[in-house]
Amino acid sequence: MKPLIVANWKMNPTTLKGAKLLFNSIKRGVKNVKNVKVVICPPFVYLPLLGGGLALGAQNVFWENKGVFTGEISPTMLKDLGCQYVIIGHSERRRYFGEIDEVINKKIKAAISAGLNPILCVGETAEEREKGNTGKALKRQLVSALKNVSSSRLRVSGLVIAYEPIWAIGSGKPCSPDEAMGAGIFLRKCLAGLYGRGVSEKISIIYGGSVSAKNAASYITQACLQGLLVGGASLEPKEFVKIVKAAVGLVDGCS
Repeated sequence: MKPLIVANWKMNPTTLKGAKLLFNSIKRGVKNVKNVKVVICPPFVYLPLLGGGLALGAQNVFWENKGVFTGEISPTMLKDLGCQYVIIGHSERRRYFGEIDEVINKKIKAAISAGLNPILCVGETAEEREKGNTGKALKRQLVSALKNVSSSRLRVSGLVIAYEPIWAIGSGKPCSPDEAMGAGIFLRKCLAGLYGRGVSEKISIIYGGSVSAKNAASYITQACLQGLLVGGASLEPKEFVKIVKAAVGLVDGCS
């Protein structure tokens, strides 16, 4: 299994020129990198304009394919634009846009039906962590997001779980590899309980939250995770390329 490195640009850059410069700089920087899967998730408006050479993902999706839903983007639209992945349930969507577990579940099912690989984000708040409720929070988010998703559908869905502790995102204080490993082990046990070990072992679990070139490799080798979801550092091409190169040859570091 190749390490998966996902760039979440969020609402950046602010111009098409800037987006193209960033995309092309990353593409040049990783063109000779092998055995790492790189995915770029820009804002919706840039998706059809960046050209080829790197896999594309979206940062969000609606749960219907078409209809009277002003301002929304459907999974079939994303698929038609060449998207392979879509981020679902990011903490910023939950916090700022009121996305509840039921909504995230609808989006997961819609993405799978459209042939998109969902990147499901789960993570605990600082308060949940301090009270020792990390496991409870992660299990709730995981179980609710996958409600009524059958084992057969999940097996072919390309689902990725992104463990993003909310308290670490953009804080400059990343989660320790040991803590990330504990969360990864817990999530895989939950998946095994829901779908069996065979299915759970096919699902990549990646880490996100203040990722940098300095700590990138540790989340794969020490935390035993299968990749990274990179936010702020993905807007700095040199830094992001270093992160990608740090993952070369690192596959299931603890297996």
